Amino acid sequence: MLALLATGRRSPLNREPLPMLLRLLCVGLLLSLAWADAPFYLSSAQLGGGTHHQRHEELLADSTVGYNGCVLRAIDKVQASAPEGGGYFTGVKAVPAESPIGYGLQLLGAPLLAPPRTTSYCSGSSYAVLVEALNALYPGRRLDERRLEGMRMQEPDGGRREDRVKAWGWWNADGYGSQFCLVQYLGLGEEVAPRDALPGDFVNISWKSGNGHSVVFLGYSRDEQDGLRVSFFSSQASTQGLADHTVSADLIEDVKFVRLTHPERLFTFEPGVVQTEVPKDHLDF
Repeated sequence: MLALLATGRRSPLNREPLPMLLRLLCVGLLLSLAWADAPFYLSSAQLGGGTHHQRHEELLADSTVGYNGCVLRAIDKVQASAPEGGGYFTGVKAVPAESPIGYGLQLLGAPLLAPPRTTSYCSGSSYAVLVEALNALYPGRRLDERRLEGMRMQEPDGGRREDRVKAWGWWNADGYGSQFCLVQYLGLGEEVAPRDALPGDFVNISWKSGNGHSVVFLGYSRDEQDGLRVSFFSSQASTQGLADHTVSADLIEDVKFVRLTHPERLFTFEPGVVQTEVPKDHLDF
């Protein structure tokens, strides 16, 4: 076929002239560029992992970019801490108090949390994924005490770290917590447009009901009526804690996606000033 193209002769298998072949090649190139700009839709195999599976890296690593593969591996590690979910619970004033994640989370060998319970909630699960991704990226490294203190999820006396206090406090804050923390406070990440989101991105969801959710994005899909759906990993009551979950985009008011792009800044970050008035993004495709 290459020889035929070089000489300009017609193919014996296809009697079309060379200009037609060139036109088809151009059309194919244009289509491939259009597909490259299309939102990421999960295949049936990628959707079929199950509610509490630990195969995110296996199923999705080839469909993402950058450090997101480590984020997917981290999801598997966090899910392995509670293979059946571990339960979901929120209650700041409960005794014992709520636990963001139900196991003794560490960052580079140093404890971030002594969990009061074995349950979890959404922002705790997504922050745990961030931490485990950093652990996967920098095995054997250590963080200086000042920056480690900036990442901890409890006060030194074991009390609750309040919202908007240091990294975890911003991640756990109402609104776009992962953007407040990863992009503004730590400088480890960047915003991503919803149509450019890929498996392993972090996202805050504002529901039309008025509540919010902190999750790790897995991909989009379409229902039988061609309605957009969003799949993610987090902790929620409907899945009894840590699990994959898929929802209709019709339930979502707005979103904010961020991606881990500069993990090396963990060792040099100076706390940034956080502006909470952040433009809203919408699932409008």
